[in-house]
Amino acid sequence: MRTEDIDGFFASASSLDADDYLLLDYSFECSGDPRTAAAHLCSEQSTAQWARVDVDEDYRPRFAAKVLDLEVETVLSETSYVLSPRVSGPVSVCRVRIAHPHANFGPRIPNLLSAVLGEGAYFAPDVPIIKLLDIQFPASFLDAFDGPQFGIEGLRARFGIHDRPFFLGVIKPNIGLAPEPFAEIGYQGWLGGLDIAKDDEMLADPHWSPLAERSALLGAARLKAERESGESKIYLANITDEVDRLIPLHDLAVGNGANAVMVNALPVGLSAVRMLRRHAKVPLFAHFPLIAAFSRLPLYGVHTRVMTKLQRLAGYDAIIMPGFGPRMMTSEDEVSENIAACIEPMGAIKPALPVPGGSDSAATLERVHRKVGSADFGFVPGRGVFGHPMGPRAGAASIRQAWDAIAAGIPVADYASGHPELSAALARFG
Repeated sequence: MRTEDIDGFFASASSLDADDYLLLDYSFECSGDPRTAAAHLCSEQSTAQWARVDVDEDYRPRFAAKVLDLEVETVLSETSYVLSPRVSGPVSVCRVRIAHPHANFGPRIPNLLSAVLGEGAYFAPDVPIIKLLDIQFPASFLDAFDGPQFGIEGLRARFGIHDRPFFLGVIKPNIGLAPEPFAEIGYQGWLGGLDIAKDDEMLADPHWSPLAERSALLGAARLKAERESGESKIYLANITDEVDRLIPLHDLAVGNGANAVMVNALPVGLSAVRMLRRHAKVPLFAHFPLIAAFSRLPLYGVHTRVMTKLQRLAGYDAIIMPGFGPRMMTSEDEVSENIAACIEPMGAIKPALPVPGGSDSAATLERVHRKVGSADFGFVPGRGVFGHPMGPRAGAASIRQAWDAIAAGIPVADYASGHPELSAALARFG
């Protein structure tokens, strides 16, 4: 690029109308001049080859993405990843903030992703390594989206769960059981104190546990557990499938008594979820398959926070995410950033319930609550309930007992001395 062309992809924030732009934060490595690389990054995701031969025109003022801030963090002798093409000379490690005019793609998630995570961003000249770290939306863009139908407050009002976390139980194994034993285990968990008994992400509509039969049995068990416990209960049915089956499976599961549904967000696609949100009569829960494949490399791909924001934008009421602890191989800072992405102000878009999960039990509830910093979260043990040595009813009771201790300001370990279910959980899982 010529110097005057490079300069056309730089701007000050004060020179732009903030309502017209998304803000994108990337980290990248480049060979050669960082300003040229950043200009390529803007050009390739917006105007690209912007001038026709022998035609005097410049689309940059209207359509170009613009660099607002560029920082060279360090210079390496070579790129840090073997997945990168070999480059000669020094490699600059950079952070850049880009303003991208959202009129280029409109309020359409597939087109947004095609711009900011597509060919332009990830095949820009001299930028072999790049990661989208964050995205911020102006109100003018957010106004076109419905977001969660219920959100945190709507979930609390709908199910009468106040001043504490939502307690989910993942019925294992993750590929599921036959409907009869599956329903019995869920029923026992509800009686012990679970709010939600859920299908795992691997169990949807297989021949050994068809959704029609499973949801009918769980729906009936849910109503029975509500009558016996005096509490609202939730059966969270996994309806992940091909896009054209989402609405029929929603209607089937809800008609049979499922009062929430789960869809694996990224395998199905966020546009499909947005379509389902317009139809859904019950809360939508997201699960996170595929997210590690996008995000785990520290300098390449996309930060999970971006995908969390997009799931909220698409209309999920609750977002299950990799949680605290070594099992999920996600840093505590990243988990906290995803929790913040669920609840931070986003125009009129309601907060979504964050559900950080991974090998939790009564032994980890106190730590998770402390790290979240409030009771506005879902707590999602699997083995911690259904692998409890005294059975799932006792496993669920141990979770409620752990919360009773936390709410009363009593150390969970001390409270366990008078509660055998909690004591057994701490002995097994602590």
